Amino acid sequence: MRLWTVHPRFLDVKGLTAVWREGLLARKVLHGRTIGYTNHPQLIRFRAHPDPLKAIDAYLAAVLAEARNRGYNFDASKIDEYAEAAPIPETTGQLDYEWQHLLGKLEQRDPERFEDSRRCRPAPHPLFTLSPGDVRDWEKR
Repeated sequence: MRLWTVHPRFLDVKGLTAVWREGLLARKVLHGRTIGYTNHPQLIRFRAHPDPLKAIDAYLAAVLAEARNRGYNFDASKIDEYAEAAPIPETTGQLDYEWQHLLGKLEQRDPERFEDSRRCRPAPHPLFTLSPGDVRDWEKR
C-alpha cells in the first residue's frame, strides 16, 4: 500500500489507479471493515488525524479529481467526495523520498512522464502541509 505524499497529478495511469484502489482499502481499514492491513505503516498519519475517516475521504477526493481531469471514470460513490479535513503535517524529507521512488517507477513504466517530471520540484498532495524534516520512521526503505 502506498498513499502518496506526492500530488496525484504526478502519478502515471498505473500509479493513479493503484492509489485509488489502495486508498479504498485504507478506507475500509479505518472504518473497521477488514482485518487485513490494520497495522500498515502508511495508515499511521491518517490514524493520527483528529478525524481519520474524513481525512481518507479528503485524500481520495483529490485522487478522484485528478482522475476526472484525465477523463478516467473512478466510482465516486465509494467515498464522500466533499469531505473536508484538517491538513496532515508531513516532512520535506518524506516528500523527497517518495519523489525519488516515483521517478524510478516512471522511468520504467512511463518514460515520457519520467522525462517531463524529472526536472520538476514535487508538490505535495493537497491534504499535506510540509515542514522541514527527514523521511518518516514508518517508511519502509
